[in-house]
Amino acid sequence: MNGDIEIDGSIQTLIASAYRKKDSFLTHNSFLKHLPKISHSEKNSEKDIQKYYDIGNDFYKLWLNDTMTYSCAYFEKESDTLKQAQLNKVRYILRKLATNPGRKLLDIGSGWGTLLFMAAEEFGLDATGITLSQEQYNYTQSQIKERHLENQVHVILEDYREVSGQYDYVTSVGMFEHVGKENLGLYFKKVQEFLAPGGQALIHGITGQHEGAGVDPFINQYIFPGGYIPNVAENIKHIMDAQLQFSDIEPLRRHYQKTLEIWYQNYQKVRNQVIEKYGERFDRMWSLYLQACAASFESGNIDVIQYLLVNAPSGTGLPMKRNYIYN
Repeated sequence: MNGDIEIDGSIQTLIASAYRKKDSFLTHNSFLKHLPKISHSEKNSEKDIQKYYDIGNDFYKLWLNDTMTYSCAYFEKESDTLKQAQLNKVRYILRKLATNPGRKLLDIGSGWGTLLFMAAEEFGLDATGITLSQEQYNYTQSQIKERHLENQVHVILEDYREVSGQYDYVTSVGMFEHVGKENLGLYFKKVQEFLAPGGQALIHGITGQHEGAGVDPFINQYIFPGGYIPNVAENIKHIMDAQLQFSDIEPLRRHYQKTLEIWYQNYQKVRNQVIEKYGERFDRMWSLYLQACAASFESGNIDVIQYLLVNAPSGTGLPMKRNYIYN
């Protein structure tokens, strides 16, 4: 990041190649044992989220798109634009839940509100979001007023652990990576508490198919302090302990690889603006981060998985065949 090393070629290709080598330092036990142990108290969680997302909305606007969606997109067609793919993803999530107009939805970690607005405007839901980011809260509130959705969309600036209430549907996109290893069990128990009997939840997040990625020291230090990526077995155990049942599990690894590659292409186009406002070191940090993440998904080191859960016997409230999602 200090500019001491220049790499001729693709950093993504280099890192993906290193991940594929079984004896790579990136996966070696002598390296992994030195990873930091992070505390996820409510105070630390608020500080971590604010450091990550409160850089300023203007920074993310430069290279996301006007949906302000900072999570894996869903490419129904190879030719989909990033904006279309992000809207596809939100619509796909809401279709999976088989929602009914007039019902209540809670989005844990609601970001800049894209899911809330589609839930209200296209699906007729009463949508509530939770965020710890002041920037995201302010942006969502301004959009609620601009769209005249004051009676249908609400956002809470609060730690999810302090929120109560019951909802017909719960969504959470790219959130459980933020809660920390020691809080994963509590997170899924809160999902269960938020769900009315027979209610459905769609939980979407980065997960390791085998060992998981745990705590990445670079990302923890510079990009997202407090992050932890669990493996599938960890999540399944916590979901079972929370007395939730599975209706569907779907990996979307290739979709996130493509999302990150497009983000990096977009970022490349605005690097001069980033350097001017934030400095060269900040620019190199984000450039490395986006390429390293793309490499992690390309190599299969990490995945992104959607868990469709129900607070009842599996499939309750859903059609018997899953083709309802696509029709």
